[in-house]
Parts: sequence; structure tokens; C-alpha cells
Amino acid sequence: MSQSYDFVAIGDITVDAFIQLSQKDAQVVCDIEGKPCQLMMNFGEKLPYTDVTVVNAVGNAPNASVAARRLGLKSALVTNIGHDRYGKDCLDTLRAEGVSTDYVQMHEGKKTNYHYVLRYGAERTILIKHEAYPYRLPHFDAPPRYIYFSSVGDDAMPFHHEIAAYVKEHPETKLVFQPGTFQIRVGYEALKDLYEVTEIFFCNKEEARQILNSKEDDIPTLLKALKALGPNLPVITDGPKGSYALAENEVWFMPMYPDPQPPVDRTGAGDSFASTFTTALALGKSVQEALTWGPINSMSVVQYIGAQKGLLSRAEIEKYLKEAPDVYQSIKILR
Repeated sequence: MSQSYDFVAIGDITVDAFIQLSQKDAQVVCDIEGKPCQLMMNFGEKLPYTDVTVVNAVGNAPNASVAARRLGLKSALVTNIGHDRYGKDCLDTLRAEGVSTDYVQMHEGKKTNYHYVLRYGAERTILIKHEAYPYRLPHFDAPPRYIYFSSVGDDAMPFHHEIAAYVKEHPETKLVFQPGTFQIRVGYEALKDLYEVTEIFFCNKEEARQILNSKEDDIPTLLKALKALGPNLPVITDGPKGSYALAENEVWFMPMYPDPQPPVDRTGAGDSFASTFTTALALGKSVQEALTWGPINSMSVVQYIGAQKGLLSRAEIEKYLKEAPDVYQSIKILR
């Protein structure tokens, strides 16, 4: 029986072990010669930690597939796992969420990705290692409505061109690109064909500057520069300062949804925003409406450890919208 999916996420899957550091034995130091804040611990010592929480089947693409499914789309995940206990745990988690695992490839002799998340307050530092897999695009019975492509390992360069070629041959499929660490570092020129067929593009402000090799601070200017690379609808998030989208030559700004209490863990906030924004468009919402959906799921996700526990249903999103303060609305930036 042929399958047709609304939302197919493509990217690496992992198990995350969240290690809560003892703030007596670790510290964060900022303002060091203009560098990013540094997580510091004494070298060579045995350092106690407070707690550890293991979360299965996470990563940019898995998080997106679960978000889309909870919001009502028929979703699937294209990813790779090892033939081990962690791979089985990931499969079980995806199936429990209702995400199709038809395109999950299990590999003998390979390990399932396992990452360590060092938590310090609501922020985290992630130790990552992507297993080398033979990346390939599966056969789809019918072209997906949306392909959501995100983080993969640094040995997956040919895979990017394969996806770009597929989208070019199937214009009915809209490509959503949320680049991961490797994809940002490799630069635009190496992925030019992918950018050129991208419908929706997501990144944060710092990533936009890195992609564009720019020190520009004005987000509308960054959006226009990203659009010039190919994406039809670029979106930039700026943490607690809100998010911006460039749609049909108009820049729209959206503030954060008010946090009900201080965030517990910010892991997955960007994934939840991007996947919820995309799902809203797939459900027929306008860009302006989609901008109001994304921050609500981000607000919910950061109230829990891990990127998926706080993901909401469509009914829950709509309830938050009804209860939103008057200032919570998208605003067109006039230039």
C-alpha cells in the first residue's frame, strides 16, 4: 500500500544524556576578551554532578517530525541508527509518537549516535559525535508535501546534492532547510544547489552572520541577504528578542510568548519554533499566523528537560493563542 506524507524530516537521530552539573564545581565566565561565555571546571579532578536524564530519539529532524505529528500532520523520519540497544530505544520512541519509521535504516556494525548534554542552569553545552553512515535518499511512493532537512554528519556532502536534485525534479515538494553545525561551517558555496531550491530557511542571528560571512547586526538586512542565496522564505530567530520572517518582500517581527515560569532547559527551542512554523503553513495558515504558532511551542518546550516532552498539540497551541496578551501579534517592519 503506497504511503503519502505531509512532512518528512531528514537528519541524524541521537540519544541525549542530560547531565546537570553541580554549580559548586562548575562555573560560567563571560566577557573574556570578547569571546563567548566559557564553561569552566577544574582539570584533572573528579567532579560531582547533580542528576542525569536520558532522552531517546532526539536531534533537529526527529524533534521536527514529532512536533509535526503532534500538530496533526502525517510525518515520517529519514535517518540512520546502529544495530544496538540505543537504536531500538529510538525506534520504540518514534513509533509511540506516531512518526513513521519506514525510512529509518538500521546498520550492522554501526553505533547509534549518543550525545552528552552538560546542563548549567537553563543553558547547555552539547558534546556531539556523528557516526559515519551511508546516507541515501529513500524511494518515496509519492512526493512528500514538505521535506524538512537538518543536521547530518560531515561525511554526508553528496547527500545534500541528492536532496537538492530530488526537490528540483519534484517541485510539488517544498524543501525546508534548518542547517546544523556542519552545514553552516561548510559554507554557502558548497551547498549552493540546496539553497537555490529551498522554500523555507531557518537559522538564528549568529548563524545568519556566519553563513553570510557578515558582521551585519540588522536582521531585516540579513534576511534579504539570505533570500538572495535562494530561499523563498528566510526566517531568523534572535533568542528572547523574538523572530523575523521575510515574506513577499515584507519583513515581519514576532515577540516571544511570555514564559509562565523561568525556562528549565533551552534544548530544542529552535527546532520547535521552526517545525511548528512549517506545520502551520502546511495546515493552511499565513506566514503571519505561523509566526504566532512557533514561539508558543518554544515556550512550552523550554519548561522541560529535552526537546520533545513539551511539544504541544494543535488544540493546545490554539488555546494559548486565545489566552495570549494583546501585544502578542506579528508586526510588519516598515522600511
